[in-house]
Amino acid sequence: MRKFLTSLLEKLAEMLRQKEQKIVFLEEKKDDEKISKGGNKQRKSGKKQKTEVISYQKNPARDLIEIMEVPFLALSKNRRNPIIYESPDGTKKVKVTRHTGHFLASIYDWDIVLYVASKMQGILNSGSDIPPRTMIVQRHEILKALHKHDGKKQQKDLENSLSRLQLTGIDTTIRNADYRYRAGFGFLDSWGYTERKDIKEVHITLSQWLYDGICAQGALLKVDPSYFDLTSALKRFLYRTARKHVGNSEESWEFSLEKLYEKSGSEREFKKFKSDLKVSVMANDIPDYTMKWLQKNQKCFVKFSRTTPIDNTEKMLEKIDSTLEENEGGISRTLDERITDIDNPVHKIH
Repeated sequence: MRKFLTSLLEKLAEMLRQKEQKIVFLEEKKDDEKISKGGNKQRKSGKKQKTEVISYQKNPARDLIEIMEVPFLALSKNRRNPIIYESPDGTKKVKVTRHTGHFLASIYDWDIVLYVASKMQGILNSGSDIPPRTMIVQRHEILKALHKHDGKKQQKDLENSLSRLQLTGIDTTIRNADYRYRAGFGFLDSWGYTERKDIKEVHITLSQWLYDGICAQGALLKVDPSYFDLTSALKRFLYRTARKHVGNSEESWEFSLEKLYEKSGSEREFKKFKSDLKVSVMANDIPDYTMKWLQKNQKCFVKFSRTTPIDNTEKMLEKIDSTLEENEGGISRTLDERITDIDNPVHKIH
């Protein structure tokens, strides 16, 4: 039975690989055509037009490469301590602090920016207009894109996330390597929520720094929709690391645990971080990428590579094996119980 399933899944994997290559080629070609036709025009146009509502399915979430490279976001939802980072060469410095009474903006709060960036990228790709710094979106639309229900709790969580994004202070040399200017800012300048019988809208105004970063050509990367289903902040960090460095390449990347610890900005002790990291890597369940725990010269590394159809086949086979083992175990236990009942008929009499 297992040989038959393996053969079948391998054939499906080959078909998926060929289809995936065609889809990637067509998407890249389409994006290139849009950029070449509208790339220069979109930044010169000053004409205001009504922004078309772009569905999430047609316009996947986008992440900002600069933010994926260094720690700007807390992995904990309740972090109070600042994030302080400096690259080994000293060219990139980041200091992230919180407003009194609030926690630092977390990797979960950042989902809102991924959504807004996707809307802006859709406008840029169309070449019809320059995206506004203030985006007005329907509440149900943004919650649906972030894989959340549209209820009172989700609305409150959304408002709290917006507050943290606004009140988290950023001081960085990103795009300011020679310190030509000094400035402090948040991710958002402001936000607001309007609710009437006929409409429920969220107004989000990006800071000028974040807006400029999103609008820069080639600044964004697509995010797999299932990223929003990851409940572990560490796994979200690992996905973003893989997405940034591996991308769509067939080449793999390796990072030492010390490097990942530095890039994560985690405030956990390194020993505990290492333990959590190993559990996440061994689970190997982030979208699009495969992770492996390696040991070389008494040092540990994590290897990231693009998931292939064969990798997916192996994962499916592992699940099948696990399911079969569980079923066999259940059947064995049932038979043992029946044999026991037959050997001890008095046990059944009450």
